[in-house]
Amino acid sequence: MSGRVARVLVVDDDPTVREVVVSYLKAARHEVVEAADGESVAAIVRDQRVDLVVLDLMLPGIDGLEVCRRLRAGGDDVPVIMLTALGSETDRVVGLERGADDYVTKPFSPRELVLRIESVLRRAGDRGEPDQGRLEDGDLAVDLSRHEVTLAGRVLALTTREYDLLRFMLTHPGVAFSREDLLQQVWGWSFGDHSTVTVHVRRLREKVERDPTMPERLVTVWGVGYRWEPAVVGVE
Repeated sequence: MSGRVARVLVVDDDPTVREVVVSYLKAARHEVVEAADGESVAAIVRDQRVDLVVLDLMLPGIDGLEVCRRLRAGGDDVPVIMLTALGSETDRVVGLERGADDYVTKPFSPRELVLRIESVLRRAGDRGEPDQGRLEDGDLAVDLSRHEVTLAGRVLALTTREYDLLRFMLTHPGVAFSREDLLQQVWGWSFGDHSTVTVHVRRLREKVERDPTMPERLVTVWGVGYRWEPAVVGVE
């Protein structure tokens, strides 16, 4: 991750789970901060440099979904990986809708979890590279140096992954990508749940489309996946 050690916040009320996750992360040479409840997450993320949060869904008091929602509502785009025993598609979608970057179900492979963590960290580290220029599509503009997106002059509040997805699609106008393609190109994963892509596409449409139920920009290509249908796209 750009040559520096990452600090990962592990939030789980089960001390055994925390111990396992922490030991594997430390073996991978990451720094780890621990929390047993959701109440302290916002303060830890605010007061310490946290590069990623591993967040259990079923926490006492404030659950993981609400913790994630509050982080995103507060404008914090720290990557979040949900860790939970609830494995249905509905549960995964709800977690992703709240702003999670990935969703790992218990029981899980600690090695796979670390691989997913490092994949997310690697993508987040790539954002530190100084992009230049500006992408435009009609009244939609992306300032690459500022990592800022505006629609008709209004700044959009995008999560890290929504921004990455938008930038990727804008730089490949008219090209159809499958969910698997996008999972590899945007998330950097060769494995994972394709509903991750579906949910992020839905969330991005809600922010950039005039009518998200009838998208004109980020369109569905039936039997394939998605394509960005440009109005005017350019790089200065």
